[in-house]
Amino acid sequence: MQNRRIQVTPFLILALLPASAAGAQTYYSRPATPPLVVVSQPPQMRSALGGGFIEFLFGGDQRSGSAGRYAPPQQSYVEPPTQRERYANVNPADPALELDRPDLPQMDPQFLPQEVAYDAKEPAGTIVIDTPHHFLYLVEEGGHARRYGVGVGRPGFAWSGEHKITAKKEWPAWVPPEEMLQRQPELPRFMAGGPNNPLGARAMYLGSTLYRIHGSNQPWTIGHNVSSGCIRMRNADVIDLYNRVKVGTKVVVL
Repeated sequence: MQNRRIQVTPFLILALLPASAAGAQTYYSRPATPPLVVVSQPPQMRSALGGGFIEFLFGGDQRSGSAGRYAPPQQSYVEPPTQRERYANVNPADPALELDRPDLPQMDPQFLPQEVAYDAKEPAGTIVIDTPHHFLYLVEEGGHARRYGVGVGRPGFAWSGEHKITAKKEWPAWVPPEEMLQRQPELPRFMAGGPNNPLGARAMYLGSTLYRIHGSNQPWTIGHNVSSGCIRMRNADVIDLYNRVKVGTKVVVL
């Protein structure tokens, strides 16, 4: 009987070696994540056994558009609301809007009004004030709310509870309470409504208390603990809220 020679090719040897063999090399490792990204090249730049062959083995035929190729997800850029869109409920001719002067320090943009997802226990139309985070929410239908930034009571003046809006006033006059005059005797005893009034362009009075949701011509104070217990808003924002709520609206302060 004649001895037969078995010719073993290098490819067969590599296939028979275990993956953990010492000195073994990995010639091709397909990543688990993310999937292989196949970049299409113009036909004149691809050789017969080059990019097209690799795509055929691992990514599907590029020319036929077959499955197996990975396309990165399309990301769309969403333009932030313009001021006209943000304050669609406010008369653009209202003089209070001019009080937010660009030459003065401005508030943090995160406190600008915006529509947000909000899982509230309160019914639509309720105002919820998140004191620790300096946000006021006007609850809407369908798990949403309109959110505004606010300034709240400084240390020792913060409070929580439930009230209703009992009155609404435009450009309200201000009479400092006795407690405030005792702390700051230099304050005026009466100040007519107007641009320099600390109550700003609008005020919504809460129950029979001295607390109000009111405006301010100092937008840089929004997002801080600055008041004697009132809820302070930027003038443009308090006008927008004022136009959306009625006397009798429930207000929950957390």
